[in-house]
Amino acid sequence: MKVQRQVGVAALACAMVWQLVSGVTVNAAGTKLTLSSQETITSGAIMKNYVWSTTRSNKEVSVNANVIEVDLTNPNVKIDAMAGTNNQFTKNQSVLGMVKDTGAVAGVNGDFYNTQAEGVPEGAQITNGQVMATPAKISGLYSFAITKTNQPIIDIFDFQGTVTAKDGTQFELGGVNKTFYWDDNDVPLIADGLFLYTSAWAMTQRAVDGTHVPTEALIQNDIVKEIQVDTNVKMVAPADGYILRGSGLAREFIVKHLKVGDKVTTKYDMIPHDASKTYDWKNFKMLIGGSTLLVDEAKPSYFTRNINDFNGYSPVSRTAVGYSKDLKKAYIITSDRNGPSAGMTLPELQQFMIDAGVWRGMVLDGGGSTQMVSRPLGDVDPKLVNKTQNGNQRAVANGLGVYSTAPKGELLGLILKGQSLLFVNESSTYQFKAYDDYYNPIAVTGIVPQWSSTMANGSFKDNVYTPTMPGKTQIVAKSGKGSATMDVEVVGRDQITSMAFSSGSFSLTEGGDFKLPITVTTRSGATRELPAASATWELSGVKGTITNGVLHVDSTAGAQTAQVIAHYDGYSTMVTLPVGQEKVWYDLDKFAVMTTGDKYPAEVVSSVNIVPNNGNKNLEIAYDFSKGLGTKAAYARFNNGNGAPIEGAPEFITAKVMGDGSFNWVRAEVIDADGKVNLVSFTESMNWTGWRKVTADVSDLKAPLLVKSIYVANPANGQDERAAKGKINIDDISFIYKGQLPALPKNAIKLTVNKKQATLNSKPMTLEQAPTIVKDNTLVPIRFVTEALGGTVKWDDKERKVTVLRGDKLIDLWIDQADLLVNGGRVTAEVAPAIMNNVTMVPLRLISERLGFKVGWDPQNYGISIE
Repeated sequence: MKVQRQVGVAALACAMVWQLVSGVTVNAAGTKLTLSSQETITSGAIMKNYVWSTTRSNKEVSVNANVIEVDLTNPNVKIDAMAGTNNQFTKNQSVLGMVKDTGAVAGVNGDFYNTQAEGVPEGAQITNGQVMATPAKISGLYSFAITKTNQPIIDIFDFQGTVTAKDGTQFELGGVNKTFYWDDNDVPLIADGLFLYTSAWAMTQRAVDGTHVPTEALIQNDIVKEIQVDTNVKMVAPADGYILRGSGLAREFIVKHLKVGDKVTTKYDMIPHDASKTYDWKNFKMLIGGSTLLVDEAKPSYFTRNINDFNGYSPVSRTAVGYSKDLKKAYIITSDRNGPSAGMTLPELQQFMIDAGVWRGMVLDGGGSTQMVSRPLGDVDPKLVNKTQNGNQRAVANGLGVYSTAPKGELLGLILKGQSLLFVNESSTYQFKAYDDYYNPIAVTGIVPQWSSTMANGSFKDNVYTPTMPGKTQIVAKSGKGSATMDVEVVGRDQITSMAFSSGSFSLTEGGDFKLPITVTTRSGATRELPAASATWELSGVKGTITNGVLHVDSTAGAQTAQVIAHYDGYSTMVTLPVGQEKVWYDLDKFAVMTTGDKYPAEVVSSVNIVPNNGNKNLEIAYDFSKGLGTKAAYARFNNGNGAPIEGAPEFITAKVMGDGSFNWVRAEVIDADGKVNLVSFTESMNWTGWRKVTADVSDLKAPLLVKSIYVANPANGQDERAAKGKINIDDISFIYKGQLPALPKNAIKLTVNKKQATLNSKPMTLEQAPTIVKDNTLVPIRFVTEALGGTVKWDDKERKVTVLRGDKLIDLWIDQADLLVNGGRVTAEVAPAIMNNVTMVPLRLISERLGFKVGWDPQNYGISIE
């Protein structure tokens, strides 16, 4: 965020009482804190992930918040400040980059900084006991520090310093490694100020505000080595020296009182703003600046800065730091504004910090700068924990890092990674991570765990587990005193609540390939895609093959629909797909659309011609991409590039293409109803020769459509892998329109309870078994009813299972079992199907509702009508 330039005070409500209920902190004011997960980062540091809920504008909102809790009494962990790249200012980078650079195990973004300046923090910074920057002369800015005895401090520090020339003349020092800024009265301090810059300032220019030209003096070992008057010196301070930069009155001091070879004495101090405090900053392990105080004695503090300067009353991402009442814990905090996570205002952040245990706390920079990074247990590399406000990891000036200081330990534990939901005969590889006594990662090279499962429903080969029967088990890995377990569910028919095709609605086209994923949900609520190899498949209605879950349609001749049935462990599901209606749009033997050639860039050589082929005419596009730079293309434009109109709202565009094996792309430009030109691909690798039918999806485009062109493209990336010269031929460009499922027969059946006489379309029939009432449910003969209404019935004698197919519905029923399957969804009937006089009887209303029957009931005559 930009540097703050104003002061203001805002009051907040008093502290509130809260209670802990089942891991949820419920505040009397209505806020709720839920600990969703936690994990050890390293010895002495824990990552806690919260969901915090509050009421905003009479609506409940929730925020994802993360807290790194650091045990300040643990000698194996420390907190320190980080800066830019290689611990230098003006080289901003993301928090993840700083954490990796410095070897931290976790970290967040730090102080506010002026995004229009060189990229240095507004406040002070001490890293590993060394001063990196001093406080700004702005009131109300707090800093977080750790003393040599690991005591946390959050307080305001003032800066004072002087530079003394050899002749005894003194000049007030404005600060160390500061960019241009304004004091509380909007006075630019760089105008007449003298500032000191160390090697921590990586840029060769300092405090460039576009107005004040600096005069600078290079000091090494307290001796003036060089003076540059009224110029921007192109140098960085050496490790054993510093640069004094002055403008206005400070320039006059440098010019009149400093001479090359003279000794210079520079002294400065950071003192508590509260004169009753006696901190010694020279013994601080670390310090980082921030802005307003937020929490004091577990109560919301008044704001020590005007929080409107950084959107304090708007819900955005936030970063903060605080500590506990007993001074034993530090809390490093972020909250997110991203997606469903609603961000926090500063008053809300105050309450969250109190709920999370903070006794005293302050704000750090937020908004798009908010980033929290942590190393997952057992991992070597840290990862971004939160979801950033703008979706990117912003380069920031500094950060607060958490470091492990522990020695190398012995193997303590393992962590397993792999599938927790498997299907019978599906082999799955399990991997592991390891950590030591201090919860730091151990290289797994050389560690060979013993693998086993608690149930005898599968076997291991090395770390690959293959289940052979359904059931729940635990995967176990052991090595020395380290071990880990992982719950695994091997899905069988009895564990499934639904198995359904999840491919969406579309029409089939001849020559097309259609992926048919199947999603399985278990009784435990777990969901996963069924591996295609685990299913057995049936296809009817069209000619084709199903390989690895992809349907390739060879022919749709005479078909209106196709039915695909998948079986797994006796559980079945079905999808019925209409065959698309194809309309030829571009057939040169019957009619033509005005077609002209075009190219890009100008160096491309191309031509478009109508040529004969075995008595048929087709369109030829010849191209030479050997010259020119970047992406190259040869076009066949329709109606001079204005586009040819297409009827209706098609789902697909198809064409016959004679490929040249060039690996170039074949695409179409399609103009939608909004006038937008959309690029749709027939192929992005023309790896064939001879004729082939290709298809492109246009179902998402808003109709009516215009086809502007079809073209061959050679994208800039990977041109060395494609042929520069060639030609393709195109014929029978068609559009596929959504097909319709055929209407079911409109037959009508009349039955009477306890009577075998029935009618089908008023024609008398005699049943083998009369409808019967069992436990207030009417059972009817399923074969007669289904076949009379245009369906089919199959019987599996081994499983005592009846399968009913009617239209786009598939039902599986088992005799004497109340559970039945409707298109892969489990349904429980009040009365199970039964066999009476060798006739399968099923509950009428349940079956009729699932198959789309309309059922009427005559209570006086016990009559049933079905249609």
